[in-house]
Amino acid sequence: MDLRDRALSIILIIIIIGTLGLLGYIILGSKVGEKFTEFYVLGLEGEATGYPTDLSAGEEGIVIVGIINQEHKTVNYWLEIRIESISNNEVGPLELEHNEKWEEIVSFTPDSVGDSQKVEFILYKDEESEPYQNLHLWVNVQE
Repeated sequence: MDLRDRALSIILIIIIIGTLGLLGYIILGSKVGEKFTEFYVLGLEGEATGYPTDLSAGEEGIVIVGIINQEHKTVNYWLEIRIESISNNEVGPLELEHNEKWEEIVSFTPDSVGDSQKVEFILYKDEESEPYQNLHLWVNVQE
């Protein structure tokens, strides 16, 4: 084996060892998945249907709100419900560990009459003043 073949063999061995080291780092390195929060509103049957759509002024609308923390850390949430941009109800603070689920019945009560009133469910995270997520329903309110 001449000097040139020996040098190529050494280079090839270094490349193989480096590749195996990089592969081991990738496989064994900490893999943190995507960070997000599941936030949803359900009707009382526990499905994405059956929301209150027609209410009388002063009548309570009831839904199920769910939050699942997939943030890979403990998070404090709070929920604000607004009707036509006016605060109507609040829930929280809610401290959820990673993978923890909170699902409860939540109510809102429209005060004024009108069609297609926007009922917003606004989720805040930790101490942030800006909304983290926002869902809404449309409600017709009669006298």
